Amino acid sequence: MLAFNHSASDWPTFSFIGIPGLEAAHLWISIPFCLLYILALVGNALLLILVRAEQNLHEPQFYFLAMLALTDLGLSLSTMPSVLAIFWFDVHHIGLDACLTQMFFIHTLSSVESGVLVAMAFDRLVAICAPLNYTRILTHYTVACFSGAALIRGATLLAPLPFFLRTFPFCGANILSHSYCYYPDMLNLACGDVTFSSAYGLVFVLCTFAVDVVFILASYMKILGTIMKLGTQDRNWKSLHTCACHLCTVFVFYLPLISLAVLHRYTHNTSPILYSTMSNAYLLMTPLLNPLVYSLKSRQIQAALRKRFGVQRVVAGE
Repeated sequence: MLAFNHSASDWPTFSFIGIPGLEAAHLWISIPFCLLYILALVGNALLLILVRAEQNLHEPQFYFLAMLALTDLGLSLSTMPSVLAIFWFDVHHIGLDACLTQMFFIHTLSSVESGVLVAMAFDRLVAICAPLNYTRILTHYTVACFSGAALIRGATLLAPLPFFLRTFPFCGANILSHSYCYYPDMLNLACGDVTFSSAYGLVFVLCTFAVDVVFILASYMKILGTIMKLGTQDRNWKSLHTCACHLCTVFVFYLPLISLAVLHRYTHNTSPILYSTMSNAYLLMTPLLNPLVYSLKSRQIQAALRKRFGVQRVVAGE
């Protein structure tokens, strides 16, 4: 079998560090992590069930919400095995193929989620700026095209990354700074000239997350411009409230993502504990908080919860 590590006869393995300095407490740390993962899985599964079961949620904005929940489920299931294996069973090693597979799904699903957030921004743009044409523009076909485009874009742009990493030997200790496999982290461990692979990773970020942020900002600038022209007493000010859920989701997704990217590219002496905290926040808090945001702020979701499960209204005055 061909070896990528010149000093070994087998495939390279990588080591997770968990939370440095707190190894003795990993079993106790696993309890809140496990609870958070369960809450994330249950919350997103509940959103999927509600959107499927409730007829009044069969609207484009809630179809996009279901796509978001499905993506969050995938992200949680992609990272949960390695994170809990570290804390529960003290398993810190992963093979190259498993690591590349996990990396591919994490980055692809993150790209898909970013694309879905753009689609949700477009949905709010049409609802507020062209309400009379909403049903004509946001059809089931349009929703399917947006969702399919987000998935195809993520999978296509991410497909070369595992092949890039396979071409490099890994000749060091191969200790990852996260509890899962992350492309910049793995690239830092590769031996050889990684200029092209690093540049491609930057192009991927610019073609996905950077472009998506620009579209989202442009959408909300147009929304605010329309609202300002309509006046404070216009009924469409109520529509602006529906943007609150989406804006919260955007901040929850992009702030940890940007923070983690900055840590990797521009800081080299950062505390390992900070790396570990930010990486877990990046992929755990988004699936955890998105269902919470929509259950607290969306009147339609609250009505569906009351109907199905007898859950009382959480936010008074909504």
